[in-house]
Amino acid sequence: MTDNNAVAFSILIPTWNNLTFLRLCVESIRKNSYFKGHEILIHVNDGSDGTLEWVKSQGLKYRHTEQNVGVCYALNGLRPQVSTDYIVFMNDDMYVCPDWDRYLYEEIQKIGHKMFFLSSTLIQPRPFYCKSVIAPADYGQTVDTFDEERLLKEYQTLKHGDWQGATWPPNIVHRDLWDLVGGYSVEYTPGMYSDPDFSAKLWCAGVRLFKGIDKSRVYHFEARSTHRIVKNDGSTQFLRKWGLTSGSFVRDVLHRGEPWEENPDLSSQLNKDLVRSKWKRLFTSLRDVRMQKIWE
Repeated sequence: MTDNNAVAFSILIPTWNNLTFLRLCVESIRKNSYFKGHEILIHVNDGSDGTLEWVKSQGLKYRHTEQNVGVCYALNGLRPQVSTDYIVFMNDDMYVCPDWDRYLYEEIQKIGHKMFFLSSTLIQPRPFYCKSVIAPADYGQTVDTFDEERLLKEYQTLKHGDWQGATWPPNIVHRDLWDLVGGYSVEYTPGMYSDPDFSAKLWCAGVRLFKGIDKSRVYHFEARSTHRIVKNDGSTQFLRKWGLTSGSFVRDVLHRGEPWEENPDLSSQLNKDLVRSKWKRLFTSLRDVRMQKIWE
């Protein structure tokens, strides 16, 4: 096995006044990573809850904005500080399980090229609609109620398997591929649907290997900040940009959450979805014209 100090990822974490979760996230990376050379880069939105001072005290690389600029600007803004070959996007309300990084690196070594997009497998406390996630598996929904000891005893026993359709974090991509597609698309600010959009950009760049790694496991508290923001209409934005609904893309192109297959066939449903998406796109355009006339 590769020396523990020989591999490093650049782990990008946007955060917005969520210090208790961020501290636990960083602590888990430091404690549970197999490789010890990872660089942790934090984008601090606002930080008036003490986050900015804490990040400085930890000697972490960081970028700070006084306002919440959203996940896309946060990730892209950290890119100039990346010094490793591999970029990991991670949320601040995540706790990495032991050797999460080793299993990602072993998969990368087996692949042998840069044209891939990998995700860790999430464990979440509440029921979830996608089969890529192990849920419900409740080990706490806050830092105070987090049963770390029980999670560490049981996380390997939760049955799952490798899966298709990597989109959401934690995910990892080679920095050359990140640069090729221009990072995350800022038109989705503050960030709704920027995850499937990034995968769509990778698909158009020629990537066909979108894989979730079963053994790389990460607990996700689902402590969402989205209730504090005015959301973008990412669903409509995705449809207009790609001519396909995001649901059709992740279901019929990426097959997200399905058991891993080396070369999955595109679903026969895809052609029907393309037609349906065309009409939905036309409807949204007509709706916008109608609303514009109302306000004129």
